[in-house]
Amino acid sequence: MMSESSSFVKGLVLGGAFCMVVTLLGHIKVGLGTKGHHHEHHHLQAPNKEDVLNLSEAERMELSRSIRVYCIILVKPKDLGHWAAVKETWSKHCDKAEFYSSENIKAFHSVALNTNDMWSMMRKAYKITYERYKDEFNWFFLAYPTTFAIVENLKYFLLKKDPAQPFYIGHTVKSGDLEYVDGEGGIVLSIESLRRLSRVLEDPDKCPEQGGMIWKLAEDKQLAICLKYTGVFAENAEDSEGKDVFNTKSVGALIKEAMSTHPQQVVDGCCSDMAITFSGLAPNHMHVMMYGVYRLRPYGHTYDDALVFLPPPG
Repeated sequence: MMSESSSFVKGLVLGGAFCMVVTLLGHIKVGLGTKGHHHEHHHLQAPNKEDVLNLSEAERMELSRSIRVYCIILVKPKDLGHWAAVKETWSKHCDKAEFYSSENIKAFHSVALNTNDMWSMMRKAYKITYERYKDEFNWFFLAYPTTFAIVENLKYFLLKKDPAQPFYIGHTVKSGDLEYVDGEGGIVLSIESLRRLSRVLEDPDKCPEQGGMIWKLAEDKQLAICLKYTGVFAENAEDSEGKDVFNTKSVGALIKEAMSTHPQQVVDGCCSDMAITFSGLAPNHMHVMMYGVYRLRPYGHTYDDALVFLPPPG
């Protein structure tokens, strides 16, 4: 009996050691595969408003027409309330928005991906998007159903950025040596980045569908690893004052934090005037955000925006 117990303990120890070795090898594999790409991380800022005002009206209109954003929203049946809210609110301001669902849902039109795994869903959504829309759109915004986006602010941020360059933009987070865009705040890819991603998705060694390590990575981290193999690196998006514009929390949570850390500057300490996303919103909060962003105006004030981003017809 003692011998059997001893053998069992030895087996556990050896099994644990094996798992550690495999995991380490997975990390080493990622590191070796990306070592050849040199990239110094930097923060991307929105254009300066004064510079935009100096453009002629014709130049502004041409720029506003040239930025075409396709929105990808990843959803599951449990997200029906959020799905309806996103469909009725901010997604209407995308040049085109489509929902990519884990399975076919009769209540809403969507592209059925037939998988519950988030990384598999993300991979398939990007692959389908590239095949269908590579010649129609130049920027691709992916969001979860709890995200609220101000698409006009996204277009303003992208105003002077060339989609033929490999942009991968959002709220960046560091995990060990990996820097990635947090999916909760939304992920923006230029057409060049999507083109490179579509290529590496076909390489199971560099971008496996099940991930390269024994411990499963979150889908936004796995995306960053695949993009690093193509020389595309995460960039943190900020306004001209250095404030984040992609937020992984709701307005309420950010204000609460600001009240505790900047009690004399609650609004300034909270959020950028040019914020693009907020996350973790309930469906009814999305409708409130829609009212505040697009409808509420103080009587007597006029607004003369430097650019006009009109939502698509309908």
